[in-house]
Amino acid sequence: MSLSAQLWAANADIVAEVLDNPFVRGIGDGSLDKACFAGYVAQDAYFLESFARAYALALVRSPDTESLLTFADLLAGVREELRLHASYAARWDIDMAAVQPAAATLAYTEFLLATAATGEIGVICAAMTPCMRLYAHVGTALDADSAGPYAEWVKTYADPEFDSVAALLERLLDQHGADVPAVREAYRRAMRLELQFFSAAYNA
Repeated sequence: MSLSAQLWAANADIVAEVLDNPFVRGIGDGSLDKACFAGYVAQDAYFLESFARAYALALVRSPDTESLLTFADLLAGVREELRLHASYAARWDIDMAAVQPAAATLAYTEFLLATAATGEIGVICAAMTPCMRLYAHVGTALDADSAGPYAEWVKTYADPEFDSVAALLERLLDQHGADVPAVREAYRRAMRLELQFFSAAYNA
């Protein structure tokens, strides 16, 4: 079993918590309050900008050309997610420029940026992979036909193209990571921060 698959399996408990989170369940059945989702969109746009910066830092620290180019592709892919958020902002009158990051958002972004700036490349990949793999998993676990106003969100993350992007990052993790405490801890911390991000969005 690959390292990325081992880490995903080792964190199945958090995956289950995410799927049972009221925010995720509310998206899945379309019952989530629209104001709650609007707040999430604003926070997630802030998060994605930091995620892009973490990709850029990982690109700079890439030990080989292939990894550098892969991180460049991953960085470019963030643009599509930001476009989705921009479309929500336009439709729901969300002022993205006025976003103040919540505590859970800051905790996650500061962890990613600090890791990308100072960590080994394998640890950086371990810190960044959970977000991508978890969203791909949530997208496929939910039913867009039941998601009502959130069907577009579900379809975005259920798209096989998004899964292939997550797999790109997993391949980097398998290439550069090792089964050591620092890698396992970075992966699990990112998973836990993702869960806290969803919970904060629901409780805002």
